[in-house]
Amino acid sequence: MSPFGNGALGRVVRSGVGRRRVQTVVIAVATMMAVASAVVAGALMVAAAAPFDHAFAEQRGAHLTAQFDPARTSAARLAETGRLDGVTASAGPYPSTAFRPVDRTGFRLPTLTLVGRPAPDGDVDRVELASGRWAGKPGEIVLSSSFEGPGVEIGSALRASGTANGPALTVVGFAVSSGRSADAWTTPAQIDALAAQGGPVTSQMLYRFDSSGTEEQILAHRAKIAGSVESGALLGTQSWLDTKRAADQGAAATVPFVTAFGVLGIVMSVIIVSSVISGAVGTGLRRIGILKAIGFTPGEIVRAHMAQALIPASVGTGMGVPLGNLLAMPLLADTESLYGTVSLSVAWWVDIAVPAAALLVVGLAALIPARRAGRLHTVDVLAVGRAPRTGRGRWAHRTLARLPLPRPVTQGLATPFTHPVRALAMLLAVAFGTAAVTFAVGLTSSLSAIGSSQDPEDRAAVTVTTAVPHTIAAPPPPPVGGGEPTPSPASGGTAEPRAADPAKVRSALDAQAGTASYYGTLRTEVAVAGLSGSVRASLYEGDAREGGHAMLSGHWISGKGQVVVPTRFLERTSTEVGDTIRLTHERESADLRIVGESFDTSANAQEIHADMANFPSAEPSTFLVEVKPQVSADAYAHRLASVVRPLGGDATTTPPAERKGVILVMDAIALLLTLMLVCVAGLGILNSVVLDTRERVHDLGVCKAIGMTPRQTVTLVLSSVAVVGVLGALAGVPVGYALHGLVMPVMGRAVGTGMPSSVLDVYAPVQLLLLGSGGVALAVLGALVPAGWAAKVPVATALRTE
Repeated sequence: MSPFGNGALGRVVRSGVGRRRVQTVVIAVATMMAVASAVVAGALMVAAAAPFDHAFAEQRGAHLTAQFDPARTSAARLAETGRLDGVTASAGPYPSTAFRPVDRTGFRLPTLTLVGRPAPDGDVDRVELASGRWAGKPGEIVLSSSFEGPGVEIGSALRASGTANGPALTVVGFAVSSGRSADAWTTPAQIDALAAQGGPVTSQMLYRFDSSGTEEQILAHRAKIAGSVESGALLGTQSWLDTKRAADQGAAATVPFVTAFGVLGIVMSVIIVSSVISGAVGTGLRRIGILKAIGFTPGEIVRAHMAQALIPASVGTGMGVPLGNLLAMPLLADTESLYGTVSLSVAWWVDIAVPAAALLVVGLAALIPARRAGRLHTVDVLAVGRAPRTGRGRWAHRTLARLPLPRPVTQGLATPFTHPVRALAMLLAVAFGTAAVTFAVGLTSSLSAIGSSQDPEDRAAVTVTTAVPHTIAAPPPPPVGGGEPTPSPASGGTAEPRAADPAKVRSALDAQAGTASYYGTLRTEVAVAGLSGSVRASLYEGDAREGGHAMLSGHWISGKGQVVVPTRFLERTSTEVGDTIRLTHERESADLRIVGESFDTSANAQEIHADMANFPSAEPSTFLVEVKPQVSADAYAHRLASVVRPLGGDATTTPPAERKGVILVMDAIALLLTLMLVCVAGLGILNSVVLDTRERVHDLGVCKAIGMTPRQTVTLVLSSVAVVGVLGALAGVPVGYALHGLVMPVMGRAVGTGMPSSVLDVYAPVQLLLLGSGGVALAVLGALVPAGWAAKVPVATALRTE
């Protein structure tokens, strides 16, 4: 049974919904867009908060993970730090070391932070076993579950180095530490054995505090701990707040811009619904009078008009919820990979709360014009009918008629003043549509700038590698008789191809005609004192200013002893530009001064930059070359390849950078939401012009009868939206510009970085002018259909309408 009854009221509601098809579609599409955006935003907000907090609380994760130099402080002194004021629990000290194992195929895993712990439980950081068991004796190792895969599984053997006599460790389990205190665990005795091979050893302490919700509180506790041990003993720390931000950044980055689109959609829905119901009241005065004359009460009139808004809004809501779930899936999938075993989906209450809130907003938006319909007097509305209020807009017609413009144009320009409220709604629709397009253009331009800034090496014309890329060697055949796996003769127990001598490659580059400049790079991993796991590093040989990243503060590396780090690195290590950190590459350590803060959005794979001279054994694996003007990069690379390939290397032109991952997903969602907003704005304009045209159909018939041509009729209708389009564009472009300037820094803070000017300043004056023209075009396109209908309507039909 219909909530509005199956009797007369129900028939009135169904008739109104069916008769006003344009208004019905406008309300449905506007509500669908608003609900879809709100569902995506709500799903991402939930995904950005709940999983990490739950896991961290269950495991009593460490609020602060600290690394100490065992040569400068004793284990007893470190144990005493657990009794400092504000420390509620502590664990350690545990011996730890940087460890880069080699699997049975010869493939080197990333550098791991290996900690010696006798058991997985404790007062702090109760490591949860995902499979297998804990390491109980030397020669056994437990890895983080993120490393589990076909090549690394329980029973796999890992060697501490690529040499045949390197210590071997058997994987006996996989575990999860929500606080990321380590990447692998073994027995304390095993750490001592690795130290005998020359590996640097530090002491790890884990702390929980009574107050740890802000960076200031964590820094205060850190300072207290540093002051309680010998000077220089504290090598570095890792805050749980930084770990939380790193885990949440996949969803958090998308929340601001999706929320912005959702707010635009909700505001536009309110405007459209209010305009549609007001128009229905204005054009249905005679119908309202007849309904009252035959016995309908004011309350029933209000209910009928609200129903005419809520029915299509319910349909739009029903379409918006699954659309929002569909849009949220790729973003949630990207976030899910950060939590490992935690499965993410749209929370059930989001799918309930958002539609309920949307229908409430629509109902409130429709209530005011519906109550106006209920208060109208029967005699007045029957006498007035659909005619506009006497004298309204006459001054505008008289004033504009004096302009040296064709009469259809001046009549059209004066039309908005006849219905100022409707004209205002149309203006707001144009403004919000233009704002959405302006914001989307800026957003996609900024995302493109972010993508290109993360790979500045792509600017080089030619890339020269010291080794031809090979695939990882296949695992050796199963051992015969149950012994150790036997390396295959083809691989010799290693997957590394024959590499060219970097010195010979340099000589070839110097001798090659057309070389303008070049520098060498090595993408590798380093261990940072105080941080668990490895940190990706780019080491540079020569003048690498061409490969410099966008800087937020400080300057690019200019020599030995310097390092450039991203914002998240400064937060993780509680350091700032000017401080000194210790890096370890292979078995070489160097103390480097931080000279710059680089722009880097990859919170889980941050990249630091340093001069290769800091690590004497490091050699470049790639040379990036600029060629002289008028020199063909393809021809240059072909000539150079013929020289370096016999050495074991190769030379190719640098392919254009491809946009991928979450940036592509964000681009696609921004495009889709923008198109939906533009469609809603266009439909809102269409609705307003349809109402105006139907109200003035009798006047148009008179004008046609005295000689107005179809072309002049179209000109009149389009002129009526031209001024509204210009004003809406003038308002919408600054709003979109300001929204971009507000949202982009919020997105940056969500992933733990600032935004350089190259990402924020993406609008050109000509581009803003074109966006403003687009607002006018949107208004004109929305009026084309009713303009065509007005031009084609026969004179007799138009004159009989009134």
